[in-house]
Amino acid sequence: MTMQWSETTWDELPAKLAAASGTAMLPIGATEQHGPHMGCGMDYILADILCREVAESTGVPMLPTMPYGCSVGHSRRWPGTIALSPITLINLVKEIGDWAYHSGVRRLFIINSHVTNAAPLRCALEMLRSEHDDMMVAVINTATMSPRVKQFHHADGDDWHANDAETSLMLEKAPHIVRTDKLTLSDDPDRTDDLVFAHPVNRTSLNGVTGQPSISSAEKGAEWFAWMVEDLSELIRRGQAEQPPLPHSYFSHAAA
Repeated sequence: MTMQWSETTWDELPAKLAAASGTAMLPIGATEQHGPHMGCGMDYILADILCREVAESTGVPMLPTMPYGCSVGHSRRWPGTIALSPITLINLVKEIGDWAYHSGVRRLFIINSHVTNAAPLRCALEMLRSEHDDMMVAVINTATMSPRVKQFHHADGDDWHANDAETSLMLEKAPHIVRTDKLTLSDDPDRTDDLVFAHPVNRTSLNGVTGQPSISSAEKGAEWFAWMVEDLSELIRRGQAEQPPLPHSYFSHAAA
């Protein structure tokens, strides 16, 4: 039985949501340059394939993957980036969440695979939960969902992009977007240590990469992807059982 929202009819959806405790996932990625060795769709491909596996594992419906994100920091130095402004992303996700709520979603997991989507998505979360008193919203950033996942993503620097982790994941799950003949020429180090300001990528990378794609492998990608599926599935299951610590309404004044 498919857990894809886009493949589900309106009269099938209520039963699926009821069986999943009103839970749904919204995967969000980006379309942006990923160095000379990897396709621009890496982030949304990762969000899509990860959530597809987790949807089947957990029985939680998956909304269609959003392929654009807040990638303005990648600049226009390299072709390929199609970026949304932070305000546009906030409003898009808020409106998607509103419509999901009216379809019966009461637990919304926003699964984010692009680092700088995080701040706009947090803003959308604030707006959704302040409007829908009985809706719980979580933003889960795929690169930091658990200690072991964070460790392998950050192994070649605090700032990273198109690095060993991302390239290994794609070598395993979407090898057609990786140019293996360019891996050894694509390494570029993290230059952000001890900086006070957050600089755009045009001022921190020579080729759009931060990290070491040259050491990537499909074998590492297979192990790491399995960790991501396992750890995200566990977070989803925990969320399905979670209740707010207190029952107080967002809108009602406390008794005197």
